[in-house]
Amino acid sequence: MRQDADIIFYNGKVYTVDSTFSIAESFAVKDGKIIGVGTNEEMVYRYRSINTVDLKGKPVYPGFYDAHCHFFGYGSDLVKCNLLGTKSFDEVIEKVITYSKANKFEWLLGRGWDQNDWEKQEFPTNRKLDSLFPDIPVYLLRVDGHAALCNSEALRQAGVTATTKVNGGMVEVAGGKLTGILVDNAVDLVKKIIPPFDEAMNRKAFLDAQKNCFAVGLISVCDAGLERDTIDLIEKMQSEGTLKMRINAMVSDAEKNLTYYFGRGPIKNERLHVTSLKMYADGALGSRGACLLQDYSDKKGHRGFMLHDSAYMTDIAKRCYEFGFQLNTHCIGDSAVRTILKIYGEVLEGKNDKRWRIEHCQVVNPDDISLFGKFDIIPSVQPTHATSDMYWAEERLGAERIKTAYAYNDLMKQNNLIAFGTDFPVENINPLYTFYAAVARKDLNNFPEGGYMPENKVSRKDALRAMTTWAAYSCFEEKEKGMIAPGMFADFIILSEDIMTADEKKIPGIKVLSTYIGGEKVFEK
Repeated sequence: MRQDADIIFYNGKVYTVDSTFSIAESFAVKDGKIIGVGTNEEMVYRYRSINTVDLKGKPVYPGFYDAHCHFFGYGSDLVKCNLLGTKSFDEVIEKVITYSKANKFEWLLGRGWDQNDWEKQEFPTNRKLDSLFPDIPVYLLRVDGHAALCNSEALRQAGVTATTKVNGGMVEVAGGKLTGILVDNAVDLVKKIIPPFDEAMNRKAFLDAQKNCFAVGLISVCDAGLERDTIDLIEKMQSEGTLKMRINAMVSDAEKNLTYYFGRGPIKNERLHVTSLKMYADGALGSRGACLLQDYSDKKGHRGFMLHDSAYMTDIAKRCYEFGFQLNTHCIGDSAVRTILKIYGEVLEGKNDKRWRIEHCQVVNPDDISLFGKFDIIPSVQPTHATSDMYWAEERLGAERIKTAYAYNDLMKQNNLIAFGTDFPVENINPLYTFYAAVARKDLNNFPEGGYMPENKVSRKDALRAMTTWAAYSCFEEKEKGMIAPGMFADFIILSEDIMTADEKKIPGIKVLSTYIGGEKVFEK
């Protein structure tokens, strides 16, 4: 006797991404979950439904999972001045002037500038901002979120002076005067006094981000570092049914958050998962805040910043272990990676299934790579960071250190898995750009020929796993996400072409035709 299904999809090329990487033709969905997968004939024999979809031979994949992004931050940035892709500081100023004419907020806020993309690859100063906006505070965040340019009014309101000192950060001073540049922990001096968005703006941020993510095939995101009030709003919107995105929320390591969530305990339902903590060890390479074991090759005497001392980070690790929370730590430089691997090793004591992660792992000393395997540490990386940074990274690191930077293949081999994300809005939200950067190691202009450090390309199968099953595993969600298999959520996407067989150059241009969450179509091209 045939079993009832809500909907049957047939005549497709269905990448299940199961343990054998099998390819099916058809699958059936009931109550938001996959109940059967197989050939067209098998599904017709086993299931019946008045709703059927002919896939017409199109490729189907588990919905993409971004293992490290800033979903809420991305949505919030959509209402700010977009400075991504600016080619000079003059262009930044032009965009801010244009934006200011329509700005309705108390401050002028922007994000996305990167001095490494400019002909003059130096931090800007706030002189032009002061002349244009003497009375309204201006806060322009660098693309990586680890540096900001503020005008004098913003600095005045924050009480920042030329004598202000910050552990794990820098207030830049030249000729005895503030330049407006704040790096790493110094950014928070101004950030913390910016008036918060109201609930209506935050709701809009979530829904705008969700809409854009569905359009590129993202159905799950791991939001890297959120405050309690933001997580509360996620719960509220998900319970209302307006926020459909599945969100794994890393809790920011502010003490008020730790007290609340360690006391409440892990949260896990079909849409929201809160059982991990986000901690920062160091800054970013682009702003020279990443903490290195040796001097920056392009700035002698400077090795970046650790944002916390070892005692603080060890205490956080011990508390996470005690209360059963996963710890995910931002580490860019090889000194930060080594420090955190040591702390993880002391707390975890060998083989384990805690799945603690190191986020980014951009520069890893060759002596430390094996420690990922020794302590079962998951590398959570962003392949487009390699192709964004490749134009200037060797200037920062030198010819020797660059050899074990962005070493995704080497890291993957330690535990036979790796988790891929984008870190958006630092990078573009499109997961196909992630896939292409991982397998080709090229930018969107197909540069360089042969790929950037091609020894660290990963296979297409492993890239797909890293964006589906392995990403889910890195969040303790492998039993419900990341595969098209019985018992899994019916979260899947249909693409215009097959990323597993298409000409490599075509991958970034392949389009998402439809996105489904729990069997519900949430996007159609």
